[in-house]
Amino acid sequence: MVDSILFNIMLVGALGIFSQWVAWRFHFPAIVVMSIIGLLVGPIFGLLHPEDVFGDLFDPFVSIAVAIILFEGSLNLDFREIKGLGRPVGRIVTVGAFLAWLLGSLSAHYVAGLSWGVAFVIGGLFIVTGPTVILPLLRQAKLKPRPAKILKWEGIIVDPLGALLAVFAFEIIKFLKVEEATATVLLVFFLGSLFATLFGFLCGRGIGWMFEKGYVPEFLKSPVVFAVVILCFAVSDEITHETGLLAVTAMGITLANMHISSIDDMRHFKENISVLLISTIFIMLTASLSVDTLLEIFHWQILAFVLLMLFVVRPISIWLSTIGTDLSWQEKTLVGWIAPRGIVALTVASYFASVLLDAGFKDAKILMSLTFALVFATVVVHGFSIRWTAEKLGLASDGQPGVLIVGGSTFSTALSKTLKELKIPVLITDSSWQRLLTTRKAGVPFYRGEILSEQTEYRLDLTPYEYMIAATELDSYNALVCTTFVPEIGRNNLFQLSLRNDRGDDLEELVHTIGGRVAFKEGATWETLNRKVESGYVFRKTNITQQYTYDRYLKERDEETIMLFVKKPSGSIEFFAHDSQTRAEAGDVLVSLMPPSKEFNRIREKLDKQRTDEKEKEEKEKEGHLEDE
Repeated sequence: MVDSILFNIMLVGALGIFSQWVAWRFHFPAIVVMSIIGLLVGPIFGLLHPEDVFGDLFDPFVSIAVAIILFEGSLNLDFREIKGLGRPVGRIVTVGAFLAWLLGSLSAHYVAGLSWGVAFVIGGLFIVTGPTVILPLLRQAKLKPRPAKILKWEGIIVDPLGALLAVFAFEIIKFLKVEEATATVLLVFFLGSLFATLFGFLCGRGIGWMFEKGYVPEFLKSPVVFAVVILCFAVSDEITHETGLLAVTAMGITLANMHISSIDDMRHFKENISVLLISTIFIMLTASLSVDTLLEIFHWQILAFVLLMLFVVRPISIWLSTIGTDLSWQEKTLVGWIAPRGIVALTVASYFASVLLDAGFKDAKILMSLTFALVFATVVVHGFSIRWTAEKLGLASDGQPGVLIVGGSTFSTALSKTLKELKIPVLITDSSWQRLLTTRKAGVPFYRGEILSEQTEYRLDLTPYEYMIAATELDSYNALVCTTFVPEIGRNNLFQLSLRNDRGDDLEELVHTIGGRVAFKEGATWETLNRKVESGYVFRKTNITQQYTYDRYLKERDEETIMLFVKKPSGSIEFFAHDSQTRAEAGDVLVSLMPPSKEFNRIREKLDKQRTDEKEKEEKEKEGHLEDE
């Protein structure tokens, strides 16, 4: 392959992002796709050799990437969120994590054959599930809110904790095992750890204070955060090795709990940079594996260790730690089964493999084989079984993708009732009880609260809803809502009502730069849609067949008809929009808003036909009686 560093950087980045796209397009766990592609271009076909190409830059790049990924996890540790999760999550992330560390370390020592030092380091690391792995699985699986919330926040909280446990275990075991290690060395490490924590805290407070006071312009906020994360990691790690991860974690937690207004900007920045880093680093790590490492995965000790972690360590740690909580046995079983390890486990394991080898722990050479076996096994097994397991345990929500409607109104309520009749999950959210009046009377699910509030993120589970319609009377608010939810839902599934043209404001250009896709046909504004519903317009569900085609429907429909959406046999929904060429095919259900006269005429025609049929039947029966006589 080409030895150019520039070419290989391009290749790694392209393969990583391509893997993410393939995973999104075909609903596969991204880490599985990245693993397969990395193995194909690396040890199998020998097209990419990152360690040889990047040389001395390989390890620093991996270390910085790990630091940024851990900063991403810790930036989600808002203590307000943890308080509202109750006893189960608290037990799982404390008692459960400790039991998983202990049992995992024992398994690594007695089954995988690792020394106590390496076993306790890797045991601490393997408690990590991580939001970069669990969150995509939860979106795919559509679990009920309670188990989904537990798995989600366990991944976020334990993500940095596992790396920290590995760091502390490494220093303590090195002190106990290495002859030249003294109490002074251990004291220096703890002082260095204390300094790293304090330094990370000060970096976080300093950045937050500068942002709040306006000392950093908006266009520099993301670059400043990125630079300070690297500074925090590098300074701490140079003063005391292996404490840089602790420093960036402390920095992230500090920023998360300052509740500054720029936190969302930083979240978007770190999510984007983390996706890129996760993609490239995972391709690099898997491509760097040797054929011997892959073959070593099939050693009986490694396979036995993986099976123990899957079927013994995780379930026991969850069941014991949740004794006395209100979790049902179904919830304990599901949470005890789902624990995919991901990018953090593999990258930090790579980091510790070299460190432990340098410290004289020769058995650390199998760490990459052991870690990759556990990562690949858990992601594949849990990724493809989570939905099936949840369905068997009765913990899966309806697989039908749902619709979240922002803004209570007569139209929103009528649309929601139609969606509900089609067995499509729907929820109306509004901050006003008054605007939700018709919704409450109709018995449609609703949430009273501001959709843009931080508290809504903690209280409202958005997992079942793949589509959002911003349907309030304020065009600017609709655009703001859609723009805010682009990272979570995606622009293709975000819709807002057509802009009003009677105010004299030139708002048309906004549609092309911010907000969501304009729903339905031109002129279908909030006032228009509500006026039509209030004047008697009806929602009609039309079955498109081979005989009654979509083209025939278009010819026969009333000119005032507003086509809303098409429900496919698969359960997916396609909303009509200005920028789409939505068509209904045979087997689809087309939902439209029609004038009442059209509906009444159809009903009248149907009744007339029934009367005609009954009259003809009576005449035939009468003729039959006359013939008998």
